[in-house]
Amino acid sequence: MNPIPKAPTIRSENPAVEVSWFCDLCNGDYEYLGVPDGSLRSSFEHCSDIIRLADELGYQNILLPSSYQTGQDTLTFAAAASQFTKQISLLTAIRCGEIHPPMLARTLSTLDHMLKGRLNINIISSDLPGTQKDSKTRYEISKEVIQILQQGWTQDQIKFQGKHYQFDLPSDPVKSYQQNGGPLLYFGGISPDARALCAEFCDVFLMWPETEERLADTMKDLSLRAASFGRTIDFGLRIHLIVRETEAEARDAAKRLLSRVDIDKANDIKHRALDSNSAGVLRQDELRKSADPDLFIEPMVWSGIGLARSGCGSAIVGTPEQVYEKIQRYIQMGIRAFIFSGYPLIEESKLFAKSVLPKLQTINFAEAQNRKPKGIPVTPLTTGERK
Repeated sequence: MNPIPKAPTIRSENPAVEVSWFCDLCNGDYEYLGVPDGSLRSSFEHCSDIIRLADELGYQNILLPSSYQTGQDTLTFAAAASQFTKQISLLTAIRCGEIHPPMLARTLSTLDHMLKGRLNINIISSDLPGTQKDSKTRYEISKEVIQILQQGWTQDQIKFQGKHYQFDLPSDPVKSYQQNGGPLLYFGGISPDARALCAEFCDVFLMWPETEERLADTMKDLSLRAASFGRTIDFGLRIHLIVRETEAEARDAAKRLLSRVDIDKANDIKHRALDSNSAGVLRQDELRKSADPDLFIEPMVWSGIGLARSGCGSAIVGTPEQVYEKIQRYIQMGIRAFIFSGYPLIEESKLFAKSVLPKLQTINFAEAQNRKPKGIPVTPLTTGERK
């Protein structure tokens, strides 16, 4: 293998990692990619089974995505899941501009208290269903929403005068359960506007699968951008998994996953997602075109999933030892958070949890970064003064 690219400056020097799974709220769980299966629909029951199992298996976090597709509304589902999960954090996606910012802040405060600090937030800056704005405007809105949320979590008053929002409001209704800055903000996007937003305001920059060299280049760029604001950030990788006892079995499982795909139908499914033409998705498509005949963009990273899925389009494919080795390479590069998934989601979560997860040194970011309090914090919804 090639030498491991040098790690950039990162917030979490500790090599322990946060390992997350993925919950299919948006009509995307399959046994055969691109072939809808009624038993894997994004019903409340199926999504609940995925998250309950991930909680039991010891994953630290789980991504709850957002998209205008058949399935579960993210914040509604997260509120319900707060009542039947025990230790897992919910990485809850919010689409900036979708909800009036003070009421979004109040919703997130409620959710953070329901979860007793097990809330992380995935910031999304894309078009709202049925609308289209230029990139500059979308990121202006996202930047203002984030500042309003952070003021509410950290200050006594929300005083904000921006291009899109202007407020002068008390912050008591939106105080978070988490302290020292409120819930952690995860963010992904490779356009210049996206990188600038994350560098200034967010905590974890999420990447989609690419070659190690390209990932390293992105990490160095974001690290330098964050430093220009006097900040450090952490890096995460969203990637699929196909783990089997032998390499041949893993590759056969990858082939089986694509064995019934209808390219035209798969392309239609892929473009139902609101981000299907984003810079990140187009870059995933570009990488796949340069892959080998078996669709591997580098050893153990197979790009076939991107044929029928928007967003994250590649998987680590191999034996438990090979998958563990690849994850260790990513850790040595400076990646500290992983969001894994596989098809079908329940079966693959069991395989990884049995064969690889116990070997990893894991950590909860919110606890490690002093956001999640050890005891009950003083807030307007706990023991703070009732005004």
